[in-house]
Amino acid sequence: MAEFARRHEAELSRRRIVATGTTGGRIKEACPSLDVTRLKSGPLGGDQQIGAMIATGEVDMLIFFVDPLTSMPHDVDVKALMRLATVYDIPMALNRATAEILLTPGALGA
Repeated sequence: MAEFARRHEAELSRRRIVATGTTGGRIKEACPSLDVTRLKSGPLGGDQQIGAMIATGEVDMLIFFVDPLTSMPHDVDVKALMRLATVYDIPMALNRATAEILLTPGALGA
């Protein structure tokens, strides 16, 4: 995610970025100029915090890279986050190719 943020720093600088704690820290380290709101670490409730923000209309896009070959200790929370993005019809990228499409200028009417 940090490498993705570095490659798309200009586009991301025009957006509000909310991230789980660890991911947010890595993004901030890679791109100090970005304004990153860091929530709790994913396994400690950060995924659920983002889910709540989706439910209250505070999120308009979800980029959440997953490694399908590695188990996640908070897999249930990640699946709940993906379910909320689907229920609330939030564009969601789970891999780099889709995320790059979502960040293409004009892709979401932005």
